[in-house]
Amino acid sequence: MKGSHFFLCLFSMSCWVDLTPTAGNKILHFGTCRVSMSMTEIRAGFTAIKANIQARDPIRTLSILSYPHSLHKVNSSDRCCITHHLFNFYVDKVFKHCKTEDSYVNRKISSIANSFLSMKRKLGQCHEQNQCVCGQESTEKFKQILANYEGLNVTSAAMKSLGELDILLDWMEKSP
Repeated sequence: MKGSHFFLCLFSMSCWVDLTPTAGNKILHFGTCRVSMSMTEIRAGFTAIKANIQARDPIRTLSILSYPHSLHKVNSSDRCCITHHLFNFYVDKVFKHCKTEDSYVNRKISSIANSFLSMKRKLGQCHEQNQCVCGQESTEKFKQILANYEGLNVTSAAMKSLGELDILLDWMEKSP
């Protein structure tokens, strides 16, 4: 019996450590999922390349992530699901097509992509544990984001999506 108490305590401590933010990390809430993410590092990397990336966007009249299909209007219960989809979207579609001739910009993109890959894994675990329920609203909003993305050529769509990263980061940090 003593052994089971020890393992329960050890398990509780590991969960607590996993959710405790380290320097620059922030606990983000997506419905029932809570994950730690280095928002400071991601924002710093994005800020360093934002002007360069946005200058590569040939179509300024269209947005992939914002109005009229704004993320800011997603129900708090759908936040986990759409965030899970968005991390998959950025890792699987966007970052793969964001290559420039500037090695500094490419390193920053790679660093942001690695952070997103880590978050994709964390949210995937939460999603698989059935803690995320995908409602009609999140499904429709994500379909619209995909339609906006797929309406452009791959490189333009990827650069536009990366250039709109601040929209996603602001939304993620917004309390539900």
